Amino acid sequence: MTTAIIITICTLLLIAYVFDLTSSKTRIPSVILLLLLGWVVRQVSALIDVTIPDLSALLPILGTIGLILIVLEGSLELEFNHSKSPMVLKTFLMALLPMLALAFSVAALFHYYGHFSFKFCLANAIPICVISSAVAIPSVRNLNSFNKEFIIYESSLSDIIGVLFFNFITLNDSITAHSFGSFGIELLLMTAISFIATVGLAVLLNKIAHPIKFVPIILLVILIYAIAKQYHLPSLLFIMLFGLFLGNLDELKSLKWINKLKPDELNKEVHKLKELTVEITFLVRALFFLLFGYLIETSEILNIDSLAWALIVVAFIFIIRTVTLKLLRLPIMPLLFIAPRGLITILLFFSIPVAQNIPLVNKSLIIQVIILTAFIMMFGLMATKKDMNENAEEKALPI
Repeated sequence: MTTAIIITICTLLLIAYVFDLTSSKTRIPSVILLLLLGWVVRQVSALIDVTIPDLSALLPILGTIGLILIVLEGSLELEFNHSKSPMVLKTFLMALLPMLALAFSVAALFHYYGHFSFKFCLANAIPICVISSAVAIPSVRNLNSFNKEFIIYESSLSDIIGVLFFNFITLNDSITAHSFGSFGIELLLMTAISFIATVGLAVLLNKIAHPIKFVPIILLVILIYAIAKQYHLPSLLFIMLFGLFLGNLDELKSLKWINKLKPDELNKEVHKLKELTVEITFLVRALFFLLFGYLIETSEILNIDSLAWALIVVAFIFIIRTVTLKLLRLPIMPLLFIAPRGLITILLFFSIPVAQNIPLVNKSLIIQVIILTAFIMMFGLMATKKDMNENAEEKALPI
């Protein structure tokens, strides 16, 4: 039995690797194939009468670790300098404005239709308003440098803003001036903790001479995130700042204290850390979506009652995204289509406090929105000519 499980897991992960290899050429998001593969495994196991224990408790664990690694991987790849300021500003606005517009619009619909508390409706709407970096980033590898970098920034910021927004709404019984004050203090505190922790981890990365050095660093990153989250601090902010700091050491050489870290030597270690992070991220992301696909019931995909709401939500997503792209004078193609929901949506959905749940937002709705946005991204990328116009950045950045 043990051998059969090992063979099955290794086979599934190798298939997931093939999906990852071919997704940039087929334009089929690997998340669709992973969900389908997980669902097929469930059907086959039921057909041959194989009993598999309840694995649902693993989903939030894999999802949280996956989210940390995905944001870390994305932020390590980002270049941050003065010339990138217009890019950062526009990606921040693209992450923030559509999320707020969509969250309040969908919450208003839920409130009007079901007469639930507007605050509860907002808490349930936020998960489906966050772009998933876990799905978006691997899907844009063959786009030009501007579009690829834009999506990495936008989806990573969307994850962070979405988590902050969700926690702010769900953890405050009422939204008052005091709530905003406390939130501001938490942000400042997390920024200070992030700075101290980042410098400390950079020193460790540079000083550890033991052959095993990157796994302890990653474990410490996850530990700091978990402790900060336990105290309801915006812990994803630390992950992004840590990755940006390590990935942009060359830009910080003008600071005297940075030279004490020996940035040239540290850069070599950061490169190795990045490679390891990419490998582990693939593994965790694949396991997460395979498991989620396995846990999907066929009836949840074909739920007609939730499908109408899913179509409305998806229509709102792309209408609001189109308007925002036009307002910010950004290219519509192919950015319009790259707004998938995924890992972060699932995590936030499962994090909604039981007392704040509303029946309109259920697992069926979440699954359908994820699948619909993934298919729209797939067909949109397929319909877009090979995106090799490196002059897109010059055309897109002026405000």
